[in-house]
Amino acid sequence: MYTVAALYHFTRFDDPAAIKPALAQLCCAQGVTGTLLLAREGINGTIAGSRDAIDAVLAHIRALPGCADLEWKESSASQPPFARMKVRLKREIVTMGQPDVDPRARVGHYVEPAEWNALITAPDVAVIDTRNDYEVAIGTFQGAVDPETASFRDFPAWWEANKHRFHNKRIAMFCTGGIRCEKSTNYLLGQGVEDVYHLKGGILKYLEEVPQDQSIWQGECFVFDRRVSVGHGLKEGPHLLCHACRRPILPEDRAHPAFEEGVACHHCVDETTDEDKARFRERQKQIALARERGEAHLGGVTGL
Repeated sequence: MYTVAALYHFTRFDDPAAIKPALAQLCCAQGVTGTLLLAREGINGTIAGSRDAIDAVLAHIRALPGCADLEWKESSASQPPFARMKVRLKREIVTMGQPDVDPRARVGHYVEPAEWNALITAPDVAVIDTRNDYEVAIGTFQGAVDPETASFRDFPAWWEANKHRFHNKRIAMFCTGGIRCEKSTNYLLGQGVEDVYHLKGGILKYLEEVPQDQSIWQGECFVFDRRVSVGHGLKEGPHLLCHACRRPILPEDRAHPAFEEGVACHHCVDETTDEDKARFRERQKQIALARERGEAHLGGVTGL
């Protein structure tokens, strides 16, 4: 069984590049896989490994400047959820493209999972899902507004075009683990919205703590690893991933006429050219050959 730790922390890193080598080397030495993003605004990522290995990496991160109070969410996976380890330098640890947004300055009111149902069912509250459209498609909270955004960067433009819909409403927002809401609530506060709330720990914490018979979550929660989705109790969900478009699909979707392993699914078959599909087929061929040789097509640690 693999321990999976999802984490983020906003703090000031004066030189993220100086932090990267030791962190990447430790992950490699401990056999940890996943992705960690470093930027001047902090750290974000999800990693997986043995219990001792995850503890070692978390201890290292907590020793970084301003990270002593790092929080993270844990779940488990029966199979390795990542193929390799990546430690990357980024401009933002979650891309919103709003230079004035700073969650360290202020964010919305945190709402514990146990109190979330009461808040979002109140008549004066509008609840907004800040995740991408393909995430929302497989699960969301009852009554939540779906902005139908392809990326988090699109959220500010969506808000500007739709803010009139939420006049005299308290705004409650949620995302997978909480990081997107740190930025989106700061953004709304900066736009003059007074009553802004967000789910502490995100959907993952809600699914972990709120019993299924008391839950108003509908469907599964998309996660950015090989599990693809999780449900109540953070149990692995039924979804697979189309390796052409990276969208979640169900096992029965493999029987769809549009499905071709690693090449297309019913979501993306009309989105790529014949040249794209030929390239995907060659990639899939190389993956199959590597598998026959007992090798990983993509492996090792990147970003050292």
